[in-house]
Amino acid sequence: MQLENVVDDFEKNKISIITYWMNSKDVMTILDRYNISKEYFVKEFAVHILSYYVGVVRKKEQLGNCPTIEKLLEFLRFNNIKTEELFLLCSAFKNSLIAQMYKDNLASHELDKEINFLFEQNFAGILQRYTLSKSEQNFARLMNLTDKNIIMSSTDKKGLITSVSQAFCDISGYAKEELIGKKHNIVRHPDMSDLLFEDLWETISNGETWKGEIKNRKKDGTHYWVHATIEPHYNEGKIIGYDALRQDITAKKELEEQQHILVEQSKSAAMGEMISMIAHQWRQPLQAVSILVQKLPLTKMIEGELSDDVIEKVVDDVSMQLQYMSKTIDDFRDFFKPDKQKESTNLKGLIQRTQDFLTYMLKVDSIEFTVIDKGDATFSLHVNEVVQVLINIVKNARDAMVEKELGERKITITHSIDEKNGIIEILDNAGGIPNEYKDKIFEPYFSTKKNKNGTGLGLYMSKKIIEQYCFGKISVKNHNNGALFKIELPRS
Repeated sequence: MQLENVVDDFEKNKISIITYWMNSKDVMTILDRYNISKEYFVKEFAVHILSYYVGVVRKKEQLGNCPTIEKLLEFLRFNNIKTEELFLLCSAFKNSLIAQMYKDNLASHELDKEINFLFEQNFAGILQRYTLSKSEQNFARLMNLTDKNIIMSSTDKKGLITSVSQAFCDISGYAKEELIGKKHNIVRHPDMSDLLFEDLWETISNGETWKGEIKNRKKDGTHYWVHATIEPHYNEGKIIGYDALRQDITAKKELEEQQHILVEQSKSAAMGEMISMIAHQWRQPLQAVSILVQKLPLTKMIEGELSDDVIEKVVDDVSMQLQYMSKTIDDFRDFFKPDKQKESTNLKGLIQRTQDFLTYMLKVDSIEFTVIDKGDATFSLHVNEVVQVLINIVKNARDAMVEKELGERKITITHSIDEKNGIIEILDNAGGIPNEYKDKIFEPYFSTKKNKNGTGLGLYMSKKIIEQYCFGKISVKNHNNGALFKIELPRS
């Protein structure tokens, strides 16, 4: 081995070799990039690594067993040095040895081959350890992230918990040692039905994956919601346990609950308004019935008797008024039916139904109600919900006019179509919406009514109905001394 004959030259010229090494363009770039002191690198690593290679050539050191190299690899990992940069550092060291041989006129083809062979043998091991260690580091980092952020648990075949993630502990409030060996009943909320868990166990026991929403109870008694995915864990084709992944959906469920409360409050408010409208609608026929009933004794008093024709006429008139009142009840009953089936209708039909509900109110409050037809089409809609939106907007306009004691009161509804939508525009002359309110009127509990009789839910629910149920749009702007609401309903 010719390398043994020149190793003394390596030892004698350590400073020169290290200088070659440290002055390599690649090495200087890497040290500068990671803000590594050249003096520190030489003192901690370079001198010892050169001595180690001299020892390997002299067979005093074993190839691949260098504490300094392991220390260097740890240092490089800490500084996030890339694998290709490690290769450049090692190549620069090899090149510094060859450069020294050329300087001392010791170079030969055989020596170059021996140095390259030594480098390749040792570098292969270094690269493998460095890459593996970085992979292990990345894996450990990912596992740590998973443990902290993903709600996981595993059980044996009997359902006893064998492992849980830190995220499971954090959300439940239990320590790992309090959960291991227990069943998931420890976090089961009493609100959850036995049927759900029976279905869960039947599904996973049959080797299938179960997915669903579960309400759990924390150690402190409060609750949280998760979406769980549970599947069997196999070994040699047999179920030996079950693994579960869960996603925290507490915020989603709380939002759903808030929206449910708003919907129920809106329904109650709408019901109250409808009852008020029934009273308005009945007032006129009740007055008519009262007059007709009074007609009988007056006729008898004046004429001395009641003819069959008079009685029959009064009965017919009373019957007609009662039929009108009965139809009114039927209309309102249908309006609040829980059935959410879509119906086929057109824009004119929606507006006509709205007008039918509001006829007496509009008449009593002397409101000129005009419908302008600029085009129509057929739609499949939850009709009652859309009519509720139109009633809300018209009643708000009516309330504003009455509150301001306007002499001339006008509401104009225009319906039209374009390529994509059916359009309903409701325009009043009540003075418009103050600029500071325009961005708030679709928010829940916001009302512009000075008498505080408004719930602040009508327009919020109107927006929800049009956008979430009908996949349309609703907007408002001031126009011609009034508010102009625009509803766009998709044609397909």
